Amino acid sequence: MKAHISKSTIRGTIKAPSSKSYTLRALMCAALAAGTSEIFYPLDADDTTAASAVLAKTGVGIVRQADCWQITGGNLHKPDGELFCGDSAATLRFMTAISSTIPGCCRLTAGTYLSKRPVGELIEAMRHLGVTCTSHNGLPPVEVSGNSLRGGNTVMRGDVSSQYVSALLLAAPLAEKPVNILLTTDLDSRPYVAMTLECMNQFGIEVAAAEDMRLFTVIPQKYRPAKYVIEGDWSSASYFLASGAVLGKITVSNLNPRSLQGDKTIMDFLVSMGAGVDTNGYDITVKKEKLQAIKADMDDCIDLLPTMAVMAALANGTSEFTGIGRARLKESDRVAAMCEGLERMGINVSGEEDRMVIEGSIPRGSVIDSKADHRIAMAFSILGLVAGNTTIEGAECVSKTFPGFWEMLRSVGGEVTIE
Repeated sequence: MKAHISKSTIRGTIKAPSSKSYTLRALMCAALAAGTSEIFYPLDADDTTAASAVLAKTGVGIVRQADCWQITGGNLHKPDGELFCGDSAATLRFMTAISSTIPGCCRLTAGTYLSKRPVGELIEAMRHLGVTCTSHNGLPPVEVSGNSLRGGNTVMRGDVSSQYVSALLLAAPLAEKPVNILLTTDLDSRPYVAMTLECMNQFGIEVAAAEDMRLFTVIPQKYRPAKYVIEGDWSSASYFLASGAVLGKITVSNLNPRSLQGDKTIMDFLVSMGAGVDTNGYDITVKKEKLQAIKADMDDCIDLLPTMAVMAALANGTSEFTGIGRARLKESDRVAAMCEGLERMGINVSGEEDRMVIEGSIPRGSVIDSKADHRIAMAFSILGLVAGNTTIEGAECVSKTFPGFWEMLRSVGGEVTIE
């Protein structure tokens, strides 16, 4: 599918979609709780559909209604067949750890793009806890022997993927004895682990975490059913907040200003770059101003890199982003994808292993390969609205986290034609 984008002015109000990260975490916690939980305002997208299907195959009851999913869990069993995780990395990694608590053997498989993303360090950390598990040279598919999570001590790096840490934390309460997780490096993307701990707490689990998040201790506990409300997604909202900063004026509702989500820092970035920003409760209004270049460390908000890169392309001066190495291990190599697309649109950019430098300029229309990466497609749509005459190839990939993206963009003035 292709999205053809013309020059546009953005004005209006939209509601941010629900958080993918919180929806996935709530699904996992509810699945491990004996009884029925309710998840209010969950995100219905490719990733959460994949997670729901995997959990259903292990015996979790899921009744999906428009604004509330009822999840009956606590009695997971050996699945009949493989657990296909699609291209949801969080689903694969969370379920890899959780499978160690399920009777029998689980085989987890992945879609085309997820099959290239690593899981080896998680596998190794689980082995230290008594789990029998294997991967294909550190990549999916993964096989896990159930009822093998003994507990004890494990070590792992904290700068590879916060999802590895979250996966171990989700499973740890069901181990036979206490689990200690020691990180040998500082934890990148700390907000995502904080979100995991917050969600687990709502389902009755207490975790002792060191202040620097380098050590976690989890004693055996039982998950309890809960009523859990999913807040708006700051990552998905970032594209519309950015559009207001460069194309007119927009108000995005359903955004918790006290959220633990790391991508909430988009607000600080917008202010630093000179955008007009006004906060009124859960409503954020951003209006167009001349943007100035920025230097930013993306360690704790790596998913914002594509959004920030397109804003930097339109800013006055040269912007620099560091702490971006993990962006190369996402749905695409996002550093390479952004450099390729920006160059095609006439923007001077250089990308190193952990650094990107972008010189603001006037973009020209071009054909952009989304690399089947939802964040690449959505970010370049904003730059396309400024430049005009832009085509995003593989535009359907936005359904991974934001199925209604193109319709919502049109609703606030974006001239977009889908082919």
